[in-house]
Amino acid sequence: MIKIINLVTFFFISLSLLSSAIAENSFFEEGKIKYNEKKYEESKFLFQRSVVFNPKDQDSYLYLAKIYRFEDNKKEEQKNINTVLLLNPKNEEANYLLMEIELKKSNYSKVKELAENFSKFCNKLCDKKTLILESLENLEPKNGS
Repeated sequence: MIKIINLVTFFFISLSLLSSAIAENSFFEEGKIKYNEKKYEESKFLFQRSVVFNPKDQDSYLYLAKIYRFEDNKKEEQKNINTVLLLNPKNEEANYLLMEIELKKSNYSKVKELAENFSKFCNKLCDKKTLILESLENLEPKNGS
């Protein structure tokens, strides 16, 4: 009798974990659909739900950062980018977005540092680094003017 109870308990726990995983994934997938439809408020809610079920979901944090960028909420944008980079320091898109943020702040030394690190792992967005460095050269104060 005890074995049957343990088996039933195991079944319900497994079913609960499986349904949580499915829910978390469906929140992210539905959030991407809403994001692509430019329904940012709805997608933000879905990505936030996704990270409740999976706090290590770097993709949801990245989309949240993009939404906050669209909303011009710099604090939340950077907070979510930092979370992505905490979870995956080699996330190319998050690194690129952080370089853009630092460039807008005129934080030249930070942009150079980020660009050097970016070169070590970039795969898809390597050309973006060149654009950032060109922008940096155009904005950097000139000596001897």
